[in-house]
Amino acid sequence: MPHYDIAIVGAGIVGLAHALAAARRGKRVIVIDRDAQANGASVRNFGFVTVTGQQAGDCWDKARRARDIWAEIVDEAGIDVLQRGLLLAARLDESEAVIDAFLRTPMGEGCERLTIDEARRLAPALRPEAGRFTLYSPHELRIESRTAIPLLARYLEVKYDIEFRRSTAVSAVEPPRIETSTGVIEAETVVVCPGDDFKSLLADRIAAYNVTRCKLQMMRVVPAQRVSLSTAVMSDLGLGRYLGYAELPEATALKARLDREFKPERENGIHLIVTQSEDGSLIVGDSHHYSETPDPFGLERVDRLTLDEMDAVLNLPGRFITERWIGTYASAPNRWRFTDKPSDALRVVVVTAGCGASTAFGIGEETIEDLYGSAA
Repeated sequence: MPHYDIAIVGAGIVGLAHALAAARRGKRVIVIDRDAQANGASVRNFGFVTVTGQQAGDCWDKARRARDIWAEIVDEAGIDVLQRGLLLAARLDESEAVIDAFLRTPMGEGCERLTIDEARRLAPALRPEAGRFTLYSPHELRIESRTAIPLLARYLEVKYDIEFRRSTAVSAVEPPRIETSTGVIEAETVVVCPGDDFKSLLADRIAAYNVTRCKLQMMRVVPAQRVSLSTAVMSDLGLGRYLGYAELPEATALKARLDREFKPERENGIHLIVTQSEDGSLIVGDSHHYSETPDPFGLERVDRLTLDEMDAVLNLPGRFITERWIGTYASAPNRWRFTDKPSDALRVVVVTAGCGASTAFGIGEETIEDLYGSAA
C-alpha cells in the first residue's frame, strides 16, 4: 500500500492550496475528491482574486499573500490573467467619506482615487453619474475559474507529482488510516477541506462552529456591442458589504442610507461585481441567502435587482443573459474561516465566507507550517 506524507481531502481551491503548500515543502501528497472534476464553489465564482475590501487583519493579510502566490504560478500553470485591478465606482454622497477613510488605512497602500475620465479609460462603459467617487486598486487578479481550477490541478500533478484520486468518497479519517470507496489510503497527516459539506466527515467537530450555507445567484451577460473592462467593477453596495470598508466608522452613514434606499438589495445580500471573460461576456452577481439546506431555485426578482444595479453603473444597451447559475459556500457567524484540530495529525479547514479563491493559498501555507513547523 502506498504511503503518503499528507493526504488532502477535497480538490476545491482550499484543498489545492494545501496541496501546493505541502508539495513546496517536499512532501509526498495525495488529493482525494468524491467528484470526477471540480464542481462546487471553486468553479461557480467570479475568479476574482480580491485583496482590497477584505476585512482588516487576518483576512486581508491572507488575501495579500494568496494574491502573490497566484501571481507566481499562473504563467507556469497556463492560467490566463484576464483582468488586473478593481474599479469601485460610487455615486452616493456618503460613499466619498468611506473611500477617503479606506485610503488612509494601511490597506489603502497602492490604491487611489480616480477622476471620471481616468476611470472611464479602464471601463469605458462606466456611466459618468455612477463614477462620482471612484476607488482604484491595482492588487486584484481575475482568472476564469472554470478553466483555472483544472489547470491548477494539472500543474500540481505534473510539476510536483501530486497524485489525484477522483470519484473517491472518504468515509473515515484517523491518521494514518483513511477509509475510502476505493480502498484504504495511509498518510502521516491529513487535511480535510470539505467546502460546505458539513455531514460526511467529522460532522460533530464542524457543527461546533455553527456553520450554515450561503446561496448566491450569478449570471453571464453579453453586451450587444463588445465592451472592454480592464478591471473588475464594483459599486456603492460593495462599500456597504465588504468588511474592509463596511467596518470603518465612516461607513455608518452610508450603510444607513443603503438600508433606507436600497432595502430590497440589502435584504437579499446583493452587491455588484462585474468581471469580463476572454470572449467579452460579463460575469455578474451576486446575492446572498443563508440556510442549512438552501433551495436550488434562482429567483428572477433577485437577478433583476442585480441587473438594475449593473445598469445603473454600466451602459450596456441591448445586453442579454446567456447563463444563470446557483453557487453555495460555507458560512458561520463572526468568523470568515476556521481550522479545527481533532488530533496532532489531522486538520479540518473551512473558509466560511465567499473569499476562498482570494485567501486559500495563504491559509494553506499556515496549515502546513502548523503541521510540519517553519520552513528551513
